[in-house]
Amino acid sequence: MTSNNQSNQMIKWAVVVADFILLNLILWILIEFTPFVEGWEPMGVKMFFAISNFAMAISEWWFSTIIHNRMVSAGDVLKRVVQLTVTQALTFYVFMKILDVWIPVGTKAFLFGSLLFVVILLSRVIERWYVKRIRQSGRNTRTVLLVGNDPELLTIYTKLKADPTLGYRISGYYANGLMGDWTHSTEETNNDSLKENPPSASEENVSIEYLGSLEDLVKRLEGSVKMVNVDDMYVCLSRRDKHMIKKISRLCDQNMIRFFYVPVSVESIGLNLRREMIDDIEIYTTYENPLASPFNKMLKRAFDIVFSIAFLIPTAIIFPWIYFMIKRQSPGPILFKQERTGIDGKTFKCYKFRSMHVNKDADKLQATEHDPRKFPFGDFMRKANLDELPQFFNVLQGRMSIVGPRPHMLAHTEQYSQLIAKYMVRHYVKPGVTGWAQVTGFRGETKELWQMEERVKRDIWYIENWTIWLDFRIIWLTAKSIFIHDKNAY
Repeated sequence: MTSNNQSNQMIKWAVVVADFILLNLILWILIEFTPFVEGWEPMGVKMFFAISNFAMAISEWWFSTIIHNRMVSAGDVLKRVVQLTVTQALTFYVFMKILDVWIPVGTKAFLFGSLLFVVILLSRVIERWYVKRIRQSGRNTRTVLLVGNDPELLTIYTKLKADPTLGYRISGYYANGLMGDWTHSTEETNNDSLKENPPSASEENVSIEYLGSLEDLVKRLEGSVKMVNVDDMYVCLSRRDKHMIKKISRLCDQNMIRFFYVPVSVESIGLNLRREMIDDIEIYTTYENPLASPFNKMLKRAFDIVFSIAFLIPTAIIFPWIYFMIKRQSPGPILFKQERTGIDGKTFKCYKFRSMHVNKDADKLQATEHDPRKFPFGDFMRKANLDELPQFFNVLQGRMSIVGPRPHMLAHTEQYSQLIAKYMVRHYVKPGVTGWAQVTGFRGETKELWQMEERVKRDIWYIENWTIWLDFRIIWLTAKSIFIHDKNAY
C-alpha cells in the first residue's frame, strides 16, 4: 500500500512540476517573441515572471491535479483545470495591482490565463493518457479484497475490473459461504463514464478466488504480519452483522486498509437519497433535483443563451452552404419542423435542417442505418450533428437547453410512456440539443425496448446529478463526435 501511495504522489508532483515548466515556457515565448510586455522596464518583466510563478504556486496549493485519482472523469479534470487557471490569473492580477496600481495588466492577465488554460488542458489529456497506460501495464495498481457473498458485490467488481486503466486488482473474497459461479453483465462503455454507469450488456461468467470465512479474515487482520498486500476492502454484509462490520473496519484502520461498506441487495432500495442528521441520528431523504433550484435554473439559462449566441455567430457562415446542398439533393423546405415533447410534457416545434426526402412517415418512424429516405448530404449532416444546428434557435426561445434529455416524437412519447415506468420523469427538465444518453452510446435508433430503457435511465441520471461541469463535459464529448463519428449516428 505504501509504495502505491508513493507512486500516486510521484504522478501528482510530476504533473505539478510540468505545470510550472509550461507556465514559464509560455512566459518566455510571450516575452521573447511577442509584444506582450513591450515598453516594460527590465524590473517590470522580472516582476511579471516572479508574480506569475507565485500565483501558480498558490493555485497549485488549492487546485493541484487530480489525474492520479482512479475514479475521476474528464469533467472533473476540466473543472479542476478551470479552477487552477482562473485562480492563477486572478491572483496574478491582484498582486500586480498591489505592487503597482497603475500598471495595465487586466487584458494581459485575461489573455495569459486563457492561453495557460488551453495549454494545461492539452497537457492533462496527454498526462491522463500516460497514467492510464502505466496502469494498464500493471504498474501503479491497487489491490482490492471483497468481503461477503451478496450480488451487490458484482457492481463493485464490474466497475473496478471493467476498465484496466483504473488499475484495480481483485485478490479474492472472504465470506461465510461460497458465491458460486457469478454471472454478470459487462459492456463497452466510455472509460470516463464508469463511475456514473455500471456496465451492462453481454453476459460472462465471473470467477473470484475464495480465500476463507469471515473468521479467517479476522485472524489474518489480527495476525502479527500486517496485510501489506491489500489496499482497499469492500464489505457487503447485512446490518444485522454490525458487530462484525465494526470489527473489520477497526482492523482495517490498524492495517492501513481503506474500508468501504456496501449495503446488501435486500437493504438497497434503489433510490437516490441524501444523508441528513437529526442530532446524532442518521436519516435519508429523497434526492433533490438540482435544476429545481432557482439559482441553478438561472445559471443554466444564462449559459444556454451565451453559448447559443457564441456558437451561432461563427457557424452561421456555413448556413448558405447547407442551404445549397439540401436544395441541390432534395426538393422541399430547408428546415424540418416536428412536434416533440418538451418540459412538463408540453408540445413544442423542434427545428432541424432537413436530412431526409419529404415523406409521410417522418412523424412516426425513426431513421435507420440504411434508410432510403435519407439523401447523401443529409446522411453526412446526421453523422456530424450538423442537422441539429437550428435547435440553437429553440434554445434561444427557451423551449430547449444546450444539454438535456433529447426530445422525442409525440408518437414515441405515447408509446414508451406506457412501457417504461419512469419514462415521463425525463420531462422534468427542458430537452437538450445533446444529452448524457447520446454521448454514452445510446444515440439513434432504438430497435429494442432495453435500448430505450437505458436511454431513459441515463436521462434520469443526468437530471439527478446535474452540474454546470457535467454540461461542459457532455458538450466536449459531443464536439468530439464531429470528428469521430458515432456508430449509432444515422
